[in-house]
Amino acid sequence: MQVSIFTAGLHNRLRLDVDFETPRDLITVMSFARICDQCPIKERFMDQREALPGEPCCVVCGRYGEYICDETDDDICSKECKQILLSKFTNDKKSTLNVNAVKLPGNDECFYIRDDGSCAESLNINQIEALRKKLGISVRGESVPGPILSFSSCNLPKKLEQNLENAGYELPTPIQLQVIPAALLNRNLVISADTGSGKTASFLVPIISRCSRIRLQHFPHERRPLAMVLAPTRELCVQVEDQAKMLAKGLPFKTALVVGGDAMASQVHRIQKGIELIVGTPGRLIDLLSKHNIELNEVCILVLDEVDCMLQRGFRDQVMQIFRALSHPQLMMVSATISHEVDRMVSLMTKDLLYIVAGNPNLPTNSVKQVVIWIESKHKKKKLFEILTSKQHFKPPVVVFVASRCGADLLSEAITVTTGLKTLSIHGEKNMSDRREVLRMFLTGEVSVLVSTGILGRGMDLLEVRQVIIFDMPSSMKEYVHQVGRASSMGEQGTAIAFINGDDKKLFKELVHNLKSVGAALPRELASSHHAMGGDPPAGQPKRRKYHS
Repeated sequence: MQVSIFTAGLHNRLRLDVDFETPRDLITVMSFARICDQCPIKERFMDQREALPGEPCCVVCGRYGEYICDETDDDICSKECKQILLSKFTNDKKSTLNVNAVKLPGNDECFYIRDDGSCAESLNINQIEALRKKLGISVRGESVPGPILSFSSCNLPKKLEQNLENAGYELPTPIQLQVIPAALLNRNLVISADTGSGKTASFLVPIISRCSRIRLQHFPHERRPLAMVLAPTRELCVQVEDQAKMLAKGLPFKTALVVGGDAMASQVHRIQKGIELIVGTPGRLIDLLSKHNIELNEVCILVLDEVDCMLQRGFRDQVMQIFRALSHPQLMMVSATISHEVDRMVSLMTKDLLYIVAGNPNLPTNSVKQVVIWIESKHKKKKLFEILTSKQHFKPPVVVFVASRCGADLLSEAITVTTGLKTLSIHGEKNMSDRREVLRMFLTGEVSVLVSTGILGRGMDLLEVRQVIIFDMPSSMKEYVHQVGRASSMGEQGTAIAFINGDDKKLFKELVHNLKSVGAALPRELASSHHAMGGDPPAGQPKRRKYHS
């Protein structure tokens, strides 16, 4: 016999399946019933823990389904989720009964898309503000143009529109809605948006449009660079150039990749043959310019991608040196997080600026479910292997982030040996050709697990990845935000699993704030840590003295 114990005064019931064979079983049931009366029912979904493998999951939020709803017989985790479930159930019943009764709210906002080749939409100021608010777009600056509603309303080259459609860009993302019209008006921009929100296309579309029009109007004998994109890593440069080639297919628009690891002679030859766009890292570009005579006087657009990362890596002086070599270019600075250091550098480069922000760039995107697991360092590998061999929790392709290059190589080998999954590693010590081949194998599905240092944490668009595992927490919350964002692209749902323990205490306060902001569950050890509240150690536990060698 199976028995369900009802909690007093509620329509939820705790799950208890018992085979009734002996009197002792009856005593077990009665004891459990008394415990149920003493245990308070969880009010909010945030009070409930994550479900363990094999446990029932709440049909509303996915946490541990500790209770069953009488009306629907569904697993739920709290009173809050029960109310959500019942309200949905009630609405579904109403909609079934009133199939033919359709009411349109009189104050619903409708935005009509014009397809007449004009960049100016037929929206008044109130409609523009309503649209920005609805899409989470904020702007700062003088004479900000209104957002576009379609690519066809921006007077782009027809071939560029076709390439966008072929690449799967049916409608602009929120950041593209506002950045593209502003960039087409040659405005200087600071662009910030959630990871995976389409920032790369938001600056490439105006670059390709403007440069191809210049070439179509006047095709010189010597084609000098018209635009330049600087990025902090070789991988990001490769991806930006690949996307530029895809969007510019069939247009008079060629690119040159200037990064370390490839022969400089071939890069110089490529530029001298005539190109429109240079994509490169600051260090390599400075090296090339110091050894070869490359004309940059026609460069009219400069993009700094992941600019805060470039500053962290010490590229500030190199970026400023390149900027001063150009003749007043249009400036676009792009990142998922904008720091005070970025603002200070911007003030040295230009005064006429527009700030465009979409979403909440300093927090992980809501499209990624964060699962934080408290686990001591010596048990991390075992937990990782459990996840990678679980049919329920393993969702390939998976990126595993680690702290060191040596750790990436060793862990990738251990995963292959222990789980049988084909696993490779990628980090800065591998040469460029090896890194490209590893990425190709991962993105084409030949490899299901990729162990990486922070090299893939910034700006990379890993389209098929829906799960990342942060094996070693990064040194800052900014890097954590970027690594979590690799589990989602263009708003697709993903999962990020992070391993934490006392070694990561300097991140606890910000991590708790970020997890609470998206409704993610907190491990008990993290929630109760005094480091999470930014306070001193509890009374009776003296602060450790620091000894310097």
